[in-house]
Amino acid sequence: MTDLAQDTRDGYWYAGEDAARGRRVLEAMRVYRAADMAMRRRTRDDMAMGDNELLALRFILRAERQGVAVSPSDVARYLGISTASTTALVDRLVRSDHVSRAPHPSDRRMVVLHATPHTDDEVRKTLGAMHERMMDATRGLSDDDADVIISFLEHMTKAIDQISPEA
Repeated sequence: MTDLAQDTRDGYWYAGEDAARGRRVLEAMRVYRAADMAMRRRTRDDMAMGDNELLALRFILRAERQGVAVSPSDVARYLGISTASTTALVDRLVRSDHVSRAPHPSDRRMVVLHATPHTDDEVRKTLGAMHERMMDATRGLSDDDADVIISFLEHMTKAIDQISPEA
């Protein structure tokens, strides 16, 4: 028996078991994405900051763990925002005592951003338990299962990234 259903959101007709499976997978992704967005909203509220501030903090913390110096222009490139917006963002992070500015160790004309000592603790406190639960969800996956999931997510990322603004 052929499963024939219309996805009323876009008006396309999809038929067969592949379509039914695809709809289930996409619905599971939508539910996950909604939960992820809600978690990010709660995190922003808990830390009293916006998306870009939180993304910048995580970027700076990750770079510091890798021993890489981060400049405001690195943050601008990472977030895809203007230098003026980056200056305002860094100013807010400095005022909230999450980030400090320091001269670059070898080029005094440049500025390097550092997370303040309490910032890593605050981020870990806010996100640590959630991250642990997410890691728990991956435990027990075989290498093959992980490869399939990673491949699927990479394909979905490419599919989404290829949508033009005109479409």
